[in-house]
Amino acid sequence: MTVEALQVGGLVVEPGARKSGYLEVPGTGVRMPLTVAAGVEDGPRVLITGGVHGGEYPGIEAAIRLARELDPRELRGTVVVIHPVNLPAFHARVQYLVPQDGKNLNRQFPGNALGTVSERMAHVLMTEIVHRVDAWVDLHGGDIHEALVPFTIYSDAAEEGVVAASRAMAEVYGIEYVLASATVKGGTYSAAAKAGVPCILAEAGQVGQLDEESVAVHLRGCRNVLKHLGSLPGDQEPVPPIRLLRRFEWLFSGRTACWYPAVEIGQRVEKGQPVGIVRDYFGDTLEEHRAPASGVVLFMVTSLAINEGDPLLAVGA
Repeated sequence: MTVEALQVGGLVVEPGARKSGYLEVPGTGVRMPLTVAAGVEDGPRVLITGGVHGGEYPGIEAAIRLARELDPRELRGTVVVIHPVNLPAFHARVQYLVPQDGKNLNRQFPGNALGTVSERMAHVLMTEIVHRVDAWVDLHGGDIHEALVPFTIYSDAAEEGVVAASRAMAEVYGIEYVLASATVKGGTYSAAAKAGVPCILAEAGQVGQLDEESVAVHLRGCRNVLKHLGSLPGDQEPVPPIRLLRRFEWLFSGRTACWYPAVEIGQRVEKGQPVGIVRDYFGDTLEEHRAPASGVVLFMVTSLAINEGDPLLAVGA
């Protein structure tokens, strides 16, 4: 079968080649660094993204390393790696948000071509790449102010085949906790599900640290997914069975003040159990927060400073 050249953004990549460049976001001055590896044989088209949030370093580093190691001579199909997506936040060292508009990029999908900077970033990613691929792996971790236990999430609000394919990717990624949920609106995996593209969002690493163990988790996961999809040859690395969770329950601060958690990540909590307190600058209690469900604390904000509307923690159940 003849494999044709692929154009992604301004890059034209011939079969058997690997090229790097930038995906431009019109009207914003924002560019996303990307690498495209095109195999000599036909096969799946896979997107891997790191750095939708600029302070989640293990996923970004894993994407950079993976892009450099991909060998088009052994690849079937095409792999597109963006590393990182949110370059403005990466250099501003901003947690969650795109500095130009103060919005969380992972709540803006599928985006808007005429919207704010983050909305345009999401739109370009969806229209230029996501709608043209067969699978998407989005790499995340604990941002600059977040602690978490590794977990993988996929949307269960999609066509049955998309859900099954997404779960299969999550199972081979190698992270024990797997969450099937459509709780987060405007996120990468939920937008992909609506577009009919199997997708997982994998979380490893925390509190804005670049640690080799978390980078290794992401690299193993990406390689396993690529082998599972038939993009790469060879056997998948063995991984433990998953622990499937069906609910993702969040707590948010109602005040701008100070946050004092009373639990730890990975801890099992019971619904109604005290999990933390928000106090003012004089030490007086403003809010007492309790577990919204019985389950595992998957992530938690670690900063003393908290703003009204900020997430405090989330429980997987």
